[in-house]
Amino acid sequence: QVQLVESGGGVVQAGGSLELSCAASGRMFSSYAMGWFRHSPGTEREFVAAITWSGLSIVYADSVKGRFTISRDNAKNTVYLQMNGLKPEDTAVYYCAADRSRSETSTDARDYDYWGQGTQVTVSS
Repeated sequence: QVQLVESGGGVVQAGGSLELSCAASGRMFSSYAMGWFRHSPGTEREFVAAITWSGLSIVYADSVKGRFTISRDNAKNTVYLQMNGLKPEDTAVYYCAADRSRSETSTDARDYDYWGQGTQVTVSS
């Protein structure tokens, strides 16, 4: 069992930056692929970014490519999402998720086994 706790959300003006963190419990964290998703009212949950256990394979949604960076520190059981150039349309609850089964990244939320409680990111115009 893995527990995930996100932090780092908040309110920021358009063009600003935030760094989200996702702290994981459990000694198997370093073997799991990790992903970030987001959800805002009236929309479906949206894939944001994912990273393999080694950090060597990373994928981003087109909407965040060039602005967001996903990374991980397996020694700290933590995955990060650095968000730069934030836009009002980035406003959402951001969730991290762990995939215990795959060696590659997945953009499909159904492939993830564990989820955090989410952290709110609000970008004002």
